[in-house]
Amino acid sequence: MQSLLFENLEKDHLQNLLPEHGAAYYYPEFFDAVGSAHLMHVLQQSLLWESDQLIMFGKRITTRRKVAWVGDPNCSYTYSGVRKNPQAWTPELIQIKTRFEKMTQTEFNSCLLNLYHDGNDGMGWHSDDEKELDAQAPIASLSLGAKRKFAFRNKESKSTISLFLENGSALIMHPPTQDYWQHSLLKTKTVQEPRINLTFRRIMH
Repeated sequence: MQSLLFENLEKDHLQNLLPEHGAAYYYPEFFDAVGSAHLMHVLQQSLLWESDQLIMFGKRITTRRKVAWVGDPNCSYTYSGVRKNPQAWTPELIQIKTRFEKMTQTEFNSCLLNLYHDGNDGMGWHSDDEKELDAQAPIASLSLGAKRKFAFRNKESKSTISLFLENGSALIMHPPTQDYWQHSLLKTKTVQEPRINLTFRRIMH
């Protein structure tokens, strides 16, 4: 199984991380350290965070990781067998959304936020390919807090590509990435600090 690690992309952050069937671009310092710390504090205080509920093998599982689903009023979202109704946009989220919309020339109408308490919280292999999502729209991701290892895995060859998502960095995944690749946030015992990840999406009505 091939494994590639991108550890230092500051000088070439516009390089497509994926060798085929998709495109993913990494942008370090999308927000500076001061702005990132402010956003992380405000998001923790201004949103309703709940443990995620997943249906696995017919059983409801409650995760340690917490989530918040934000979006336009008609942007309900179902994943892992659980339906989520959106919280209202906050000024800070609108600010971030506007920056991503200018960058990608895409209008986003929803955002999924994940709060990872430390390295013991992670996300298993999956694709963001639920039926509600617009498959022609990119997914724009912002990382705040702890630096964490993120990986892509090709659905056919099982080869992996990994990078570290740093505080204040952005990752943009363009179509048809979700059709051919899975991604994961890897767990680690070495990280004790929290992390918030925001993924801006376009829901089809």
